[in-house]
Amino acid sequence: MRTIRNFLRNEEGVTALEYGLLAALIAGVIITAVTLLGTNVQGTFNTIAGSMPTV
Repeated sequence: MRTIRNFLRNEEGVTALEYGLLAALIAGVIITAVTLLGTNVQGTFNTIAGSMPTV
């Protein structure tokens, strides 16, 4: 019975889970930002390429 109480009081697993969720959230934000930024940069390069005269 005592080991079950110790298991329920143990918070190390909770901390690891919180760090895992935080890392997943940060990764999602980074992926979203890079995707949006990449689309904007591609549009800018296409605009510049379209305005350059062909030789």
